[in-house]
Amino acid sequence: MQTIRLRIKKLDARAKLPTYGSEFAAGADLYALSEAPVRIASGETAVVHTGLAAEIPEGYVGLIYARSGLATKKGLAPANKVGVIDSDYRGEIRVALHNHSPYEQSIEPFERVAQLVIAPYLCAQFEEADELSDTVRGAGGFGSTGKQ
Repeated sequence: MQTIRLRIKKLDARAKLPTYGSEFAAGADLYALSEAPVRIASGETAVVHTGLAAEIPEGYVGLIYARSGLATKKGLAPANKVGVIDSDYRGEIRVALHNHSPYEQSIEPFERVAQLVIAPYLCAQFEEADELSDTVRGAGGFGSTGKQ
């Protein structure tokens, strides 16, 4: 497993640094920073502050994913499904949580709200083409694989 150094700035002294839940966890837990519970009505979205900013190294991206427990027990998951933190962003890491459940839900102060995965990425040089190479799948779209 490769380890990189990630500089984190607390924008508020009460903010909690991300933590890994187990030795081989890919995602580090992000914690809510609030004075009181953040209430999220059914079908609504609320922005949850973490009080943290990060200096993600060039060539890496921070990806914010749902926590499985929060999603399955409370129906709360990032509104944009996967948040993207680019390496040139220095603002606060915030999590837009959407309530998919039929009930109002709440996030307690310092509750784990999402997980942060740091991953390398490649940039593409886009080149227009008149034709693309043929494949067995071709233009088959949604649900087209695995059919006989």
